[in-house]
Amino acid sequence: MAQLTCVLESKFDGLGAALAHHLAAKGANVVINYTSDAATAAATDLSQELEAQHLVRTLVAQFQIDILISNAGVINPAPMGSVTLLDFIATFDLNTARRFSCHRQRFRAFPNDRSGCFVNVSSIKTSMGFWWLSSYASTKGALEAMTRVWPCELGERCAVNSTNPGTMATSMYINLLNEMLEKVWLLNDMAPLAATRESVDSEQTIAAAKPMGGRPAYLEEVAGIVGLLCMPEAGWITG
Repeated sequence: MAQLTCVLESKFDGLGAALAHHLAAKGANVVINYTSDAATAAATDLSQELEAQHLVRTLVAQFQIDILISNAGVINPAPMGSVTLLDFIATFDLNTARRFSCHRQRFRAFPNDRSGCFVNVSSIKTSMGFWWLSSYASTKGALEAMTRVWPCELGERCAVNSTNPGTMATSMYINLLNEMLEKVWLLNDMAPLAATRESVDSEQTIAAAKPMGGRPAYLEEVAGIVGLLCMPEAGWITG
């Protein structure tokens, strides 16, 4: 993917950083839209309409976008009885409505030769229920529905796909509440490669994996799947 321009929309930590490093190592020129303090590119808070509009205008004016990775989002976990309508709307607005608002303009920056690649980062939580994630899971479910619609409209410009990671080796995984261990254990126990290996995995990973049925996916492994979808050879995979 040498010399392709990749726009990465993400916090520049965890999976966002892994995606940036992976795609850059493959030869892509990476433009990072971020909100965290660690990044070194133009910061944009997609929850603010004017900032989001400015970002889209800047990207469309300056770049042909070959790859777009949409990884921005918030979780806001809370029991169903505690989720306020305002909190639900705010989560849906950023994770789904803002993405749609930006993407409906960004597609004009994709090439017209079917070579573009558009990857939404969703979650396994849309198909496997987790406590306290009514808001988050519903936003990702809506995003997946749009991922099936957009290829019909954007087929001459880009492939559109969604990745649905399970548990990943992030601080959230390491610090999971005990109430979530049963679900996490089921996910890891069913993952064929979740068994730890003393010669490969760190002592911390091995220790954390014991009560959770196995290790989580490493961030570079998830980034690698996204990278595969961005290769020209994956052009037949869409929707």
